[in-house]
Amino acid sequence: MKIIPIRNILFVALIVFYLYAGANHFINPSFYLPIIPPYLFKWANQINILSGVIEILLGLLLIPKSTRLRAGIGIIVMLLAFIPSHIYFIQKGDFMIGTVTFTPFKSSIRLFIVQPILILWAFWASKSDLSLIRFT
Repeated sequence: MKIIPIRNILFVALIVFYLYAGANHFINPSFYLPIIPPYLFKWANQINILSGVIEILLGLLLIPKSTRLRAGIGIIVMLLAFIPSHIYFIQKGDFMIGTVTFTPFKSSIRLFIVQPILILWAFWASKSDLSLIRFT
């Protein structure tokens, strides 16, 4: 029995995470539109679509070694670009989107703990030398 190293699982999980997150912008736009800050709301639909396309593209670009570094940098830049939205969540206070409740505390955890973990995960993945497809 061959044991799959945890780094392989985490690498594939990151790819799946961004492919799913990107697709979810199209599947469930009503989740994303209300969390776009008011000063950007004029372009909310375009921002939602662009975010989804970029997340899918970056997830796919993680797969080949030749584009992995650029994809990792792109994910980090995208995560940094989302910081104003997370600050807006904190400022907005308690609110619900569908069945999900957002509070300033949960939003702070997202901004100060989850966001840095996602950035480090993308950085680590961009340095990975894993091959998902082997031609031998």
